[in-house]
Amino acid sequence: MIRDSYLDIRKIFKDRKIMRLFKAVEAHGGALRFVGGCVRDAMAGLEDFDIDLATDLSPDELVEACEEKNLRTVPIGIKFGTVGVVIDDALVEVTSLRKDLKSEDGRHPVVEFTDDWEVDASRRDLTINAVYADEKGNVFDYYNGIEDLEKGIVRFIGKPNQRIKEDYLRILRFFRFYSTFSKTPIDDTALKACIDNKEGLKKLSNERICEELRKLLKTPHVAEALQIMAENDILSSVLPEPKHLDKLAFLVQADGKTYLPNRFLRRLFAMYYPDKDLALSLAARLKMSRKQKEMFTALADTKAVVEDFLNAHKRRELVYRFGKEFTRDKFLLAMAYEKKPVPDYLEIIQEIGDMVVPIFPIRGHDVIAAGVADSKLIGQTLDRLEAEWIKSDFKMNRDELLGNL
Repeated sequence: MIRDSYLDIRKIFKDRKIMRLFKAVEAHGGALRFVGGCVRDAMAGLEDFDIDLATDLSPDELVEACEEKNLRTVPIGIKFGTVGVVIDDALVEVTSLRKDLKSEDGRHPVVEFTDDWEVDASRRDLTINAVYADEKGNVFDYYNGIEDLEKGIVRFIGKPNQRIKEDYLRILRFFRFYSTFSKTPIDDTALKACIDNKEGLKKLSNERICEELRKLLKTPHVAEALQIMAENDILSSVLPEPKHLDKLAFLVQADGKTYLPNRFLRRLFAMYYPDKDLALSLAARLKMSRKQKEMFTALADTKAVVEDFLNAHKRRELVYRFGKEFTRDKFLLAMAYEKKPVPDYLEIIQEIGDMVVPIFPIRGHDVIAAGVADSKLIGQTLDRLEAEWIKSDFKMNRDELLGNL
């Protein structure tokens, strides 16, 4: 159950100021441990995760403990036992151990606080998420989560049906963690429970589904996970049927070697290669921001093939017209659509990122000063000169362009 000094705690936190919180809890007679995702990810060698903490103190006792050591607290979720603690201007969330009970109507959870760590672990969804670590790197494992993580086994705690019925979002979480950590075939018992309860996904809010899908689409084996979901008619509860999971798999191999933004957008796009109407529909369904929606629909609206990106002049034109982010995304998507590997594609992506975006040297007042007065002709003239400038590979200067009026 306890692995002494199992985890190098520096993998979870580097700022020692958080030790003030550990000492405050200890001084009040309680214990504080890192919990769940940050422990799991640190053991798996991942980075850039959020820190979550748990304590056997009640929320009121935790607030008292912090006040005694001059630590400011914020009541961000007292009802569910979560208190925010300010450490050096950063907010750290601490949740009191609890057990979830059902209300009399059997539908709404009732929170009851406890000081039993194993009871708290028992309410969590997956074995790999029910792990805790103290500030010394001792890991507390109540459901064999460490061994499951080492072997790449993703399974529910207790009865999968029961775990899922407590929160149907756990179906999507199961596939997200399967895509991230699995090294073995999918757990048959867990899969059957996901299939049996798939209609429950329709009861969830769109916001919760969207957030989980965004996380799932960023995982390393998302194409395989989505394929299993599609084959078992689970995916259709949250998304239209994807047409290009093979191309998504190709994209994942390529963009997994980059650190580019927009991974969620690229991978969603690769599932469908949508026209503009479908792109707009997906953008609305997944609550994209205005910027994301514009980029997603522009990807659908703009035609480009791999050969375009192998031509240095065409690359510069695309960057000029659409920007670096868009050009890199479109290049990766073109490779995936054509399933055409480009050996030096990472160098091309780097070149696009380093490119200086050309600035068209002519403005409307230049055309007017040169004698073009008609407003319609001004726009047409600018368009013609810009086309000539682009054709020259952006080499023509202002005087040369005006000489072509």
